[in-house]
Amino acid sequence: MIRKGYEESGISARVYARGEEVLKGLQGAFREIDEVAEHAQLKVLGAMRRARVSEAHMMGTTGYGHNDEGRDTLERIYADIFRTEDALVRPQITCGTHALSLALAANLHPGDELLSPVGAPYDTLEEVIGIRPSVGSLAEYGVTYRQVDLLPDGGFDEAGIRAAIGPRTRMATIQRSRGYSLRPTFSPAQIGRLIALIHSVKPDVIILVDNCYGEFTDYREPSEFGADMTAGSLIKNPGGGLAPAGGYIAGTRACIERCAARLTAPGLGKDVGASLGLNPSLYQGLFLSPTVTASAKKGAVFAAAMYESLGFRTFPSSRERRYDIIQSVELGSLAAMEAFCLGVQTAAPVDSFVRPVASEMAGYADDVIMAAGTFVQGSSIELSADGPARPPYAVYFQGGLTWPHAKFGVLMSVQKLVDAGLCLC
Repeated sequence: MIRKGYEESGISARVYARGEEVLKGLQGAFREIDEVAEHAQLKVLGAMRRARVSEAHMMGTTGYGHNDEGRDTLERIYADIFRTEDALVRPQITCGTHALSLALAANLHPGDELLSPVGAPYDTLEEVIGIRPSVGSLAEYGVTYRQVDLLPDGGFDEAGIRAAIGPRTRMATIQRSRGYSLRPTFSPAQIGRLIALIHSVKPDVIILVDNCYGEFTDYREPSEFGADMTAGSLIKNPGGGLAPAGGYIAGTRACIERCAARLTAPGLGKDVGASLGLNPSLYQGLFLSPTVTASAKKGAVFAAAMYESLGFRTFPSSRERRYDIIQSVELGSLAAMEAFCLGVQTAAPVDSFVRPVASEMAGYADDVIMAAGTFVQGSSIELSADGPARPPYAVYFQGGLTWPHAKFGVLMSVQKLVDAGLCLC
C-alpha cells in the first residue's frame, strides 16, 4: 500500500526501490537521532514544569504589553533550557539575522572590533557587519571587523586567532552551521574549545554564537560551553513549525539587558512588547521542537545517503555526526539545482504547483533559488531547499515537520533530476 501511494504521488518504482535500499543502512543513525530527541524533550518538558506553566500563560497582551506573564515565563523557560541567566524571546525579532544583528549592535560600541574566528559569516550578515556597505551597518557606527579563515581541513587556525585578538577586540561571533559554504558544522563541544582559546588570550571578549539550525541536534547547547549569547530564529528548530514569527537570544543578564534596550528603548527594555495572542503557538512549538528537529535530521541523513548512492558529493556525509539540520549536495549546475528545488517544491503541502527560479533576494549578493512550500513563510524547519546560483552549485536542504514528509521530499527531488535526465537511478 505504501509503495502504491508513492507511485500515485509521482515517485517511480525505481526511485522508490533505491530509497528503500538506502534506508536499510540508516537504522543506527536514526536510533541516535531519536536518543538526542528524547533527551531534548525531557529538557524542554522539565523547564516547562519548573516554570509551572498554566493556562493563564497562554493569554496574550496588546499595546505596550505590560505585565505579560506568558511572555516573561516563556523567556525564563528558554533561559532554563539553554542554561543561561536570561533570555529575550519575542515575535518582534523578525528573523535569525535580526536576532544576530540585535545582539551585535547592542553589545558593540564605536571603536570596538568584531572578530569572526571561523571565516566569513553567512551572506545576510555581510551587510549587517558592513563587509558589503549598507545603511545602518556596524561599520557605519565605527565598529571594525576582522576574520580568521578556517584551515583547509576545516579546523580552527589557532595561531591566526591568537594573533588577531587585540586591545579593541570586544566580541567574537561564531557561526555554528555551515551557511552557504561547504565547511563543517561545529559541535557545541568544538565551540567550547574555541571559546576557551579566545578567553585564554583575552578573557573579557564577549562570545556570540549563531545557533540557527543547531538547536536540539546535540545533547548540549553552545551556551553550556561558555558562550555569552546564543541566538536563533523561531521559524527554525525551536519554533517546532508552529511559531509564526520571532527570534530569541539567550545569554548573560548583562548582554540580554542591552539587547532588550536596543530592541525596544532604553529604560523600557523587556517590560514592553505585546505577545499579541501568539503565546500558545510559541509554547507548543517549543514543546514539539525536539521531535520535529529529529524528523528534519532524519531527512538530512536520508538525503545524504540517497545522493551519495547516486554519485553526488554531500556535506556532511551520511556517516558523520550532525550538529544541525542542514544537508548540502553539490549538484554541479544551475539546471540540477532547479530540478532538485522543483522536487522539494512539488512535494510541499503549500504551493506545490510553483516552479522555483533563481532570483535576487534582499541580503544576498548572488541570485538565490528557494523551494519552500511552507505554512509559515520562509520557515526553514518546514521542508525547504535553497542555495546561491554560483559554482559549485550546491543546494542546501533542510527541515521536515514529519519524517515521512522529509522522505517524500528527498525522493521527489531525485525524481525530478531523473526526469530531467540529470542523473540515473
